[in-house]
Amino acid sequence: MDDHNKRVIETALLCAQEPLTVADLSRLFVEDITTADIDEALVELQRAWDDKGMELAHIATGWRFQSRLSMREYLDRLTPEKPPKYSRAVMETLAIIAYRQPVTRGEIEEIRGVAVSSNVMKQLEDRGWVEVIGHKETIGRPGLYATTKQFLDDLSLTNLQSLPILEDAAPMAAAEQLGQAIIEFDPDATVETVVIDEAITEVSTQDAVEEVTPESESSDETKNN
Repeated sequence: MDDHNKRVIETALLCAQEPLTVADLSRLFVEDITTADIDEALVELQRAWDDKGMELAHIATGWRFQSRLSMREYLDRLTPEKPPKYSRAVMETLAIIAYRQPVTRGEIEEIRGVAVSSNVMKQLEDRGWVEVIGHKETIGRPGLYATTKQFLDDLSLTNLQSLPILEDAAPMAAAEQLGQAIIEFDPDATVETVVIDEAITEVSTQDAVEEVTPESESSDETKNN
């Protein structure tokens, strides 16, 4: 592919609001440009941007230009808005779903050893990182949770095989691996942090993510009965 056509692809990607697929990029040309030509051009563009603050990334939903992780601390100074921080409970739950999917809420609780708060699941669903993809054929037909393409896009991953390889299967180890790629994850956080009107309000975990051990939960139910 000549330099002009590569420049067309580069410009389209820089101006696009969303990631573009090879099929999208092929619509830029009236002449016959093969998918192999576009793939080759994309790889060449990736190399051309190797030494710049932006990078051309291949993610789950296509190709996009994005700032490099090393630029984050500088770009954050341009906006007063602070990204949300996610607690240990949220990150461990996300990690279990990512590495064990599809998985039920009960299976998540068994792995973590504590009951999963509805608030935790709501946060992950509202963020667009997890969704129910079906139901397990067992008593109660519990929902099966899996990660979404949005999750892969936010971590700049092409597919699930691109997830960091775990050296330790413990939920927190998995959470720390994911946290390296998720904005403002503090593995030592003990609070849920909510962004409100460009100010950070910290809510105690007892209020925002009330977690109890399965044994304690059973005891409470027994008392109520």
